[in-house]
Amino acid sequence: MDFLALREVQIAETVKTLEACNALTEGYGLTLSSAQALALAQRRVEALRLTDRVEFGEGILKKLIFSFRSSPYLCQQNYEETLGELQDIFYHFKNESDQSLTDDELIEFMRSTFDGKAQGSLEYLAGTALDRLCRELRGWEPDEDEPWEEDENGE
Repeated sequence: MDFLALREVQIAETVKTLEACNALTEGYGLTLSSAQALALAQRRVEALRLTDRVEFGEGILKKLIFSFRSSPYLCQQNYEETLGELQDIFYHFKNESDQSLTDDELIEFMRSTFDGKAQGSLEYLAGTALDRLCRELRGWEPDEDEPWEEDENGE
C-alpha cells in the first residue's frame, strides 16, 4: 500500500472514530457532522506532518474529546475549531516536552489549565501555560524579571 492510500485509510478511520464520539458528546450539546469530522481528520494528517510525528491507531482526538467534552468553554459553535486547535497544541507540545509527559498527563494539564487559568483561551494555554511547563521540564528557571503570573499558592 502506498503512502497516499495509507493516508486515506487513516483519514477514513479517524472520521469513523469521530462520528462514533458523538454518542459521548451529544449529552453535552456537542456533535460533529461528517464534514467536520473529515476536516478534523485531514487536519490531523497535516498536524502530524508539521510536527514530524507518526501516529498509529485512532489518534489523539478521541482522548481530547473525552477529556474536554464537559468543559464550560466548549459549545457547538466553537467545537470543531477548538478540537482542531487542541490537537495542534497537543502535537506541538508533545514534541516540546521531549516526550517527558505521557499523552494522558499532557491532556490532563491542558484540560485543567484550559478550564482554570486560561478560562477557555487557547492562546493562553499554548502561549503561556504549556510553554512554561515545557521550559520547566527542560530545567529552565524563570528570571526574577520574567513576567509569569503566579497563582494564590505562589505557583
